[in-house]
Amino acid sequence: MSQDDSIPSHSASAGPAAPSSSSRATRATAPARGGGTLAVALLLSLVAVGGAGYVGWRQWQQEQGRAAGSEAIAGMKQRLDSLESAFTASDSERNLLRQRLGDADQVNRSLREELLSQAERTRNLEDAVTKLSEKTLSAHDAMLLDETESLLRMAKERYELFHDAQGAAAAYAIADQTLAAVDDGAFSGLRQSIAAEREALAKSQPVSVSASLGALTSLRAAMTDLPLRPLDTPASGSSSGSWTRIVAALNNVVKVQRTNGAPLSVADARFARELAGIDLAQAQAALLASDHDAYVAALKRADAGIAAQFDEKSPAVKQAREQLASLIAQQPTTPVQLGAALSELRNLRSVHALKPASGTSAPAGAKP
Repeated sequence: MSQDDSIPSHSASAGPAAPSSSSRATRATAPARGGGTLAVALLLSLVAVGGAGYVGWRQWQQEQGRAAGSEAIAGMKQRLDSLESAFTASDSERNLLRQRLGDADQVNRSLREELLSQAERTRNLEDAVTKLSEKTLSAHDAMLLDETESLLRMAKERYELFHDAQGAAAAYAIADQTLAAVDDGAFSGLRQSIAAEREALAKSQPVSVSASLGALTSLRAAMTDLPLRPLDTPASGSSSGSWTRIVAALNNVVKVQRTNGAPLSVADARFARELAGIDLAQAQAALLASDHDAYVAALKRADAGIAAQFDEKSPAVKQAREQLASLIAQQPTTPVQLGAALSELRNLRSVHALKPASGTSAPAGAKP
């Protein structure tokens, strides 16, 4: 037994005597030692439990970190694998693109060579066509140019000989249509010269010519109806003095008149009308011939004949003389200088070696 158990048995055998001080101190220190050991043991066990928990928590965190690291490593491996596959695909595509670029370079090189050869062939063809166009044209174009030259020459001669501006303008119009059918572009500028001379001809033939011809025709027709001048008409300048009164008194007593009862004989009246009509016909002929001096002279002769033979007091005579005065006052038209288009055509044909050596060339060069 322990010391604590032996003390009560000893006290019991001794009797009911009072305990001593030493025994009380021994009993007081014994529980105190047992409680301290228990507290220390409890503390050590708590420390051990805390350390074990901490160690376990740390191990759990490490396990979680290892698991997360494993997952991250697995994801990285997958991404690396996908990147490797992408790099492999890009390498293959790059190689394919390199191959295609190489093929494209070869095709471009071959196309460049073909283009250079085509350009050389085109240049050779252009040189051949240029030389061919410089040497000769087709027979169709030569025939059209001959016809154009003939029309221009005919229009020039007709205007110079007969002053027929309308006929010359019609010939120029046909020449322009003929020249338009020529295939050679070197003669395209010649049409502008033809158009300029044609416009000048149209301006040189004013509308007043036809109006003047119509007026002269109407005057010739009106000659048969114009009243003649009476023979017994008193002078306009006579004074109204004593002699006038004497003559008037004698007229009441004695009256003198022609036996035929007309101011002029029928033959004289017809002669006067024929003379005026001849003068008007000469004026028409001079107008058609563009002879302005002869035209004005004929009109003045007609006006003088009407003033001398017809009654000036008649409104018809006054109107006829006014028409003659207006026709005399008209200005003559300026003649047109033709031949520039014809000379240009001949120069172009000589440059392009298109003028034939025989046949058409002789009459064409006879007169410019």
